[in-house]
Amino acid sequence: MEIKNLSYKRILSKTGRLVSISLLAVQEACQPSLYNVCHLMFPFCSSQKKPLSAIIKEVCEGWQLPNHETYALQNADSTNFYITEKNRNNIKNGSILRLTKSPGQMAMQLHERIQSSSLDVKLDALKDLANSSRDITFAQEFINLDGISLLTQMVESGTDFGEMLSFTLTAFVELMDHGIVSWDTFSVAFIKKIASFVCKSSMDSAVLQRSLAILESMVLNSQDLYQKVAQEITIGQLMPHLQGTDQDIQTYTIAVINALFLKAPEEKRQEMAHILAQKQLRSIILTNVIRGPKPINEEMAHQLYMLQVLTFNLLEDRMMTKMDPQDQAQRDIIFELRRIAFDVECESNSGSIEKRKSMYTRDYKKLGFINHVNPAVDFTQIPPGMLALDNMLYFARQHQDSYIRIVLENSSREDKHECPFGRSSIELTKMLCEILKVGELPSENCHDFHPMFFTHDRSFEEFFCICIQLLNKTWKEMRATSEDFNKVMQVVREQITRALTAKPNSLDQFKSRLQNLSYTEILKIRQSERMNQEDFQSRPIVELREKIQPEIMELIKQQRLNRLCEGTCFRKISSRRRQDKFWYCRLSPNHKVLHYGDLEESPQGEVPHDSLQDKLPVADIKAVVTGKDCPHMKEKGALKQNKEVLELAFSILYESDEYLNFIAPDKHEYCVWTDGLNALLGKEMTSEFTRSDLDTLLNMEMKLRLLDLENIQIPEAPPPIPKEPSNYDFVYDCN
Repeated sequence: MEIKNLSYKRILSKTGRLVSISLLAVQEACQPSLYNVCHLMFPFCSSQKKPLSAIIKEVCEGWQLPNHETYALQNADSTNFYITEKNRNNIKNGSILRLTKSPGQMAMQLHERIQSSSLDVKLDALKDLANSSRDITFAQEFINLDGISLLTQMVESGTDFGEMLSFTLTAFVELMDHGIVSWDTFSVAFIKKIASFVCKSSMDSAVLQRSLAILESMVLNSQDLYQKVAQEITIGQLMPHLQGTDQDIQTYTIAVINALFLKAPEEKRQEMAHILAQKQLRSIILTNVIRGPKPINEEMAHQLYMLQVLTFNLLEDRMMTKMDPQDQAQRDIIFELRRIAFDVECESNSGSIEKRKSMYTRDYKKLGFINHVNPAVDFTQIPPGMLALDNMLYFARQHQDSYIRIVLENSSREDKHECPFGRSSIELTKMLCEILKVGELPSENCHDFHPMFFTHDRSFEEFFCICIQLLNKTWKEMRATSEDFNKVMQVVREQITRALTAKPNSLDQFKSRLQNLSYTEILKIRQSERMNQEDFQSRPIVELREKIQPEIMELIKQQRLNRLCEGTCFRKISSRRRQDKFWYCRLSPNHKVLHYGDLEESPQGEVPHDSLQDKLPVADIKAVVTGKDCPHMKEKGALKQNKEVLELAFSILYESDEYLNFIAPDKHEYCVWTDGLNALLGKEMTSEFTRSDLDTLLNMEMKLRLLDLENIQIPEAPPPIPKEPSNYDFVYDCN
């Protein structure tokens, strides 16, 4: 095909960037798939306010292409995103743009081609549709043609298989991910069909993966669809997918289980947990995932964390249930604890009432209850409520020797030196619930799962059994008295949290780790940390600190502002977290403007200012709000109410009462940004990281200034830098 000589044309961009345009020149007599492309390099240097439609018209006229309204500009990279008035500022230096069919034209053509009787044409069209559907501009046009309904009909018909079905489902997932169409619009027939793909023993891996993703989104986005999906698919049908070697399919399978767990009514969660136990979900995950041949990726770690949190949250009901002192069944549990400890049977018909009461009171005191007369009162505190009594009974029955040893050992000590088993168990249960955050919603950004909790069906109870023995051991090592109870609990908390940080693979490893964290070792660690954070209290030292502090605060302020100038990539949280979307924000070098804009993927390093299309003058900022005060945290939904997400949220309020909303990737970035923004506004930096940095830098500066330098000559100039070595053969590569 012949393309005439073309003169350079000017295309408008609000950023004045150098780009490359490629012309999609299609000869009318040829098939649509045949085309020639020519590249022209030119700068964007005309009026910044020229409409995009006028630019396209000018280019088409220069290249003698009729019907300019049927053309559009498109990124010629792997994304193939269309250029619109809204995103035209995203064009980067050196970008290649393609003059191609408009989204409307492309949508109509693909809508027609995917209904072709030719299988080859239909397959190619579905491939193009799956790729194009990632673009929201195209997606809107295709959806307007009732494209979603067409795709669901194709799936329901059951005539497509293999690769063709895979591309159909991929296109469907991509289109739905834009949030344009409600999930509540789908028929039972469509749900049944998707569920059937998951239930089949042999199914194409790509089809299975997309089907699992669709089921997860259905459950998470609609309570009505949850009911329908729960009727169509059982836990037993999902289990085989965890026993394969494809980690992506394993991840999606656990994601579906988590979604069903999360959306299940309170009364059905215990029933579902019982089914999961019957199907040996825990052991299957331990064998095929945690101890599988492949390392666990980030998304799998998140799903395992979700499952861990949802499982522990089943304890919330017992944790928040008070004991009824008049309930005989509950009182019988306390009688059972007494019977096992002292090997006595119920003396209901022996002796006087006063004698029996005196005997009970004596034994309940030995068991370490606060209320010796009616220990049921001890369990009216919530948390931990009845959960503490459950743990005590489990320990007494499953670890009977250890239970009896602890009780008898303490009952033989002096009153002030005994470690009260009952009181200790109640406070320890409360502490473990706090450490594991029982009752809190899972975080959207967390991957902090503990392999050891997947090694036992009653992992929380076993966790308690190990920790109650640790508490008794630490009590003896500290030679504690009843007045030291809170001190002992603080040491035990530190021992447990430090041991959990090592992420032991089994409960035995956790126990071994605790053995190495004796009270003596904790004292050494504390002493070492105190020496590193030594705080001098004498008056001259205090005055010197006060004199140095403003200099250090200014240094911290400059560091925060420098970090804002480097910028940070923030993630947009969506209902389907595997489709991560990113945006970047950074401060200009002169500290006067915030530059920000969307990104196609997480960047490697800094993002240049000129590639960030939006600007916010610092002078326009009215205030910085955090946590629950942020507009995006006031929206409804479990995710927005999540405590960890709340702790990472902050918003900038600028003129016209508009907000720029952030969710920091971690606590460090949250502190850096809130400190930096407060510094820009002339306000005090109050984050915990500022306090930590101030303390560290002050201590370093103090130690430097207080060095004993008598008779030591300090050179006026720094020593010369040595020459580079002739080779680096002495360097050892640890990798």
